[in-house]
Amino acid sequence: MTNLPRFTLIAGLALGLAACAGKQPVALEKPPETAQPVTPVANADPIPVTETAAPVQPAYAPGSQEDLRAQTGSDTVLFGYDSYELDAEAKAVLARHAQWLRQNPAVRVTLEGHTDERGTREYNLALGDRRANSAKNFLATQGIDVARLATISYGKERPAVDGSDEAAWAKNRRAVTVVMGR
Repeated sequence: MTNLPRFTLIAGLALGLAACAGKQPVALEKPPETAQPVTPVANADPIPVTETAAPVQPAYAPGSQEDLRAQTGSDTVLFGYDSYELDAEAKAVLARHAQWLRQNPAVRVTLEGHTDERGTREYNLALGDRRANSAKNFLATQGIDVARLATISYGKERPAVDGSDEAAWAKNRRAVTVVMGR
């Protein structure tokens, strides 16, 4: 139950008391007539009570990294071992990124390519570059101007999670769409 009815009752009583504060009591010359009991009306429709709430403003700025995550569900796509091919799930995420970019035409992004810790630094930088470009090329096929899309490879230098097992490696094989601004 909301506090609105209680608040309304208290406010009404306060206003009533305030209105009577400056008046002298009036003596009644005759006793008041007894009030007739109120009988409910059959088949009467109840009066609908609607509560309106102020619109909730998002806690993030439109066109921001947080907005991208909130509107698309993720800023990251994952890849298989030693692969830069986009699977169906990655394409679905990037399709949502493309839609978001169309809704925010002044926003530019950088596509970051990442790998797991296995392999040489040079090999992982090259694989991260192919992953970033794979995501960029997909966005371009969705009609996003390539002038708005930059790429960079971090290879294995910036893992999303620490660990040396398949669960950690799977989360580190990724491309991340990073909002660079307008």
